[in-house]
Amino acid sequence: MTERQLIQEILNSEAIEYRFENVDEDSKEYTLLLKRQDKDVRAVETINDEIKKYFQSANFDYKEELHPEGTDEDIRLVIKRNNGAK
Repeated sequence: MTERQLIQEILNSEAIEYRFENVDEDSKEYTLLLKRQDKDVRAVETINDEIKKYFQSANFDYKEELHPEGTDEDIRLVIKRNNGAK
């Protein structure tokens, strides 16, 4: 499974809308914008905590920005596969 497929699988399991804002396949770093679906009543912080656990268990560094300025999205996250990951 490619890293991009793993990212998509994690985000699909959380039932959240997402789009890739920036992809750097060479450095394996991805910037994504996430938005709750219309009927999702979970707090943004709860969603972020759930997603963070999945990415950290898959050996990704995780840096989030909640309610990023200049967007309609709920979370901007930058993830990068750890060097020690397979």
